[in-house]
Amino acid sequence: TLEYSSKNHAQFVQSQIDAFTPDLVTKLKHYGHNDTAPKFIVGLPRAGSTLLEQILASHTQVDGTMELHEILVLAAALSKQQGDKPRYPHNLSTIPTEYFAQFGKKFINDTKVYRQGGAYFIDKMPNNYMHIGLIKLILPKAKIIDARREPMACCFSGFKQLFGEGQEFSYSLTDIALYYKNYVKLMDHWQQLFPNEILLMRHEDMVNDTQTQIARMLAFCGLDFEQACVDFHENKRAVKTPSAQQVRQPIYKSGLEQWKNFAPYLHELQEILDNDI
Repeated sequence: TLEYSSKNHAQFVQSQIDAFTPDLVTKLKHYGHNDTAPKFIVGLPRAGSTLLEQILASHTQVDGTMELHEILVLAAALSKQQGDKPRYPHNLSTIPTEYFAQFGKKFINDTKVYRQGGAYFIDKMPNNYMHIGLIKLILPKAKIIDARREPMACCFSGFKQLFGEGQEFSYSLTDIALYYKNYVKLMDHWQQLFPNEILLMRHEDMVNDTQTQIARMLAFCGLDFEQACVDFHENKRAVKTPSAQQVRQPIYKSGLEQWKNFAPYLHELQEILDNDI
C-alpha cells in the first residue's frame, strides 16, 4: 500500500532549490518574526537527532518538546492549489510580506502548549529539513541544527528500523540511498543560502569527542555550557522516538559501524551512495 516515490522526492527537493534563490531570500529575509526561542533539529531518522535534542533539553534554559508538525502544516497550507496560481514553494514572492511575520508569530503561539517555561525550545521534526527556507523567512533568528551521520551507517540503521508510521522511503535500499543523497543536496543548498546559520553536527564527531561537540552546539545556540548537557542520560524527560532507550545511557561507540556486519548484503546501498545522482 506504500505510495512513496523517489522520483517525487527528488522533484520536491529540486523545486525547493529552484524556488529559494539568493534574490528571493535577500528580498524577504527582513519580514519574519524575530523571536530567538526556537531551535530546530533536522536530519534523517537514526542520524542522532534525538541525542542532540536530549543534550540541548538538559540545559536549564531549553525546553525539549517533541516532533512538532506546525511547519509541515504551514507548508501544506501554502501548497494548496488556488486556481492557476503557483503553489508553494514557487508562490512565496507573491505572498504579502506582512504574512511572514504573522506565520512566525502563529508558530510561536501554536507551540506554547508544548513548552515548560524555558527561554528556548526545540522542534525536532526531522522532515523540517525540507522547509528550512520557509523557516528562515518566517523566523529569521531561529537556530537550525543539521544532525548528520555517515551515509552507510545512517541508511542501514533506517532500513533495519520498523518505524511506527511514515518514513516510507526506508523500506528499500535504493529508496533510502536516494533519499539520503537528495537530503544532502538540499542541505548543501540551504547552507549556501544561509551561511553560518545552520550548524552541521556529525554523529561520529559527537561520539568520539563528546564534550567538545556539546560545547560547540551550545555556543552556536547562544547558551552557556552546563554540565547537565554532558550528563544528558540522567534527564528523565519523555522521549518518544526509537532512540528512547539509547539516550538513557552515556554515549557509546558500538553502533557506529554496525552496518559492516551486513556489508555483503548492502552492495545496492553502497553503489548508489558512491555514485552521483
